[in-house]
Amino acid sequence: MDLYYSPGACSLGIHVILEELGKPYGLKKVSLKDGEQYKPEFMSINPKAKVPTLVRDDGSVLTEFPAIATWLALTNRDSRLLPDDPERMARALEAMDYVVSTMHMQGFSRMFRPSNYAPSEADHEAVTAKGREIFEKGLKIMDKALEGREYVVGEFSIADAALFYVEFWAAGRMNIPLPKNCAAHYDRMKARPAVRRVMADEGLA
Repeated sequence: MDLYYSPGACSLGIHVILEELGKPYGLKKVSLKDGEQYKPEFMSINPKAKVPTLVRDDGSVLTEFPAIATWLALTNRDSRLLPDDPERMARALEAMDYVVSTMHMQGFSRMFRPSNYAPSEADHEAVTAKGREIFEKGLKIMDKALEGREYVVGEFSIADAALFYVEFWAAGRMNIPLPKNCAAHYDRMKARPAVRRVMADEGLA
C-alpha cells in the first residue's frame, strides 16, 4: 500500500495507524503548501485533491480519513485497532467522526482558511474566532471522554490516531492549551514507538 500524505496534515493520523499495524507500506509526499494536490499527477489518483489517500495493493484508491482508518482496522483485526464489542466500537467511531467532521472540518478549517468562509478580509477575525470556539468546545468534550482512561475507549484505537492529529495541531502548531486529560493523552501518544517513528519520518520530531 502507498499512503499519499502531507507532513503534519490530517494524514498524520493514518500514517500512525499504518505504523501501528507494522506491515509494509510506502509513503508518497504531497506538498499542500506548494499546491501539489492540484497537479494532474495527484488528481489522476484522487480528484478530490485531498490527503490522506491510500492506494491499496490491488491498485484501488480509498479516500477520507474515517473510511481509510476503519478499513485498515477491519482488515487487520489482529491489530485490535477497533474494539470487537459493538458498544465500544460505536464509541470509537463516534469519537473519530466528531474529531474529523467537527473539530477539524468546522473548527480548524475556519482557523486555517477563514477566506473559505468569508470573502471579506474584515470578517476573517470573526471566522477564526468561531473556529477556535468550535475547536475548544470539542476539546472539552474529548477531555470528558478521556476521564479515567488512557485512551478514548480504554485501549488504543483508530479514534486515538484521529484525536492525536488535532492535538498536534493545537499544542504543536498553534499554542492552544490542551485540557488535562487531552494533554496527558497527547503525551501518551507521543511516547508510543510507532508515533515517534512517524513524527521523525514527517520531520515533526
